[in-house]
Amino acid sequence: MYTIWIIAKRELATFFDSLIAYMILVLFLGFSGFFTWLYGNDIFLVGQTNLRVFFNIASWTLFFFIPAITMKMLAEEKKTGTLELLLTKAVTNRQLIIGKFLGSLLLVCIALVATLPYVITLANIGNLDNGGTLCGYLGLFLMSVTYTAIGIFASSITNNQIVAFMFALFIGLFFHIIFGVLANNFTGAIGQLFDTLNVQSHFESVSRGVIDSKNIVYFLSVTVLGLFLAERTLVQRHLSK
Repeated sequence: MYTIWIIAKRELATFFDSLIAYMILVLFLGFSGFFTWLYGNDIFLVGQTNLRVFFNIASWTLFFFIPAITMKMLAEEKKTGTLELLLTKAVTNRQLIIGKFLGSLLLVCIALVATLPYVITLANIGNLDNGGTLCGYLGLFLMSVTYTAIGIFASSITNNQIVAFMFALFIGLFFHIIFGVLANNFTGAIGQLFDTLNVQSHFESVSRGVIDSKNIVYFLSVTVLGLFLAERTLVQRHLSK
């Protein structure tokens, strides 16, 4: 566990050293803040004291930003040749994958924490639904965990960061949109299957306060699958050499 934490801290420090973290935070807060408070909001115009608009906007913003965070995680190590160096220093494939995953997720969590002024502002405006707010943030966190794992997998299959970014978006597109569209066009067991695979369906359920075990199992299952596939990709890379 110590090795994993060292890798995670190293990745987080790398983000801030290269200004990537600051760019991500500014863009995330800029996009989410603009669409929450200024464009198409329902806070001041309608007078609802909740962050539902923010949670919906943030789910889309993170959909694009998380692949940008994870695209360099393994792709850059492959391109520079430092991946083999890392794996010869008593670091296992699994430790490397989980460390990279946690480093990326920590940056996402910092971005979410940076939106707490939204909560404080609304709490001062009116009677904020604390339970709904907590569930909304929980939904964003679970979704972020899932997309971070997908991004790590996408970064593990190539040494090109742009390819990793596009592949992560391509995979995420199915979970974020396509499965939902297919669920609306099919009935019965097939429609239910596509609805079960749809991230938005589970996110909306959690953000509404429905903390069902099937939602938690779904997010954790996709996360574990993404990390497992990333690990297997690294293993296959070593076996082919």
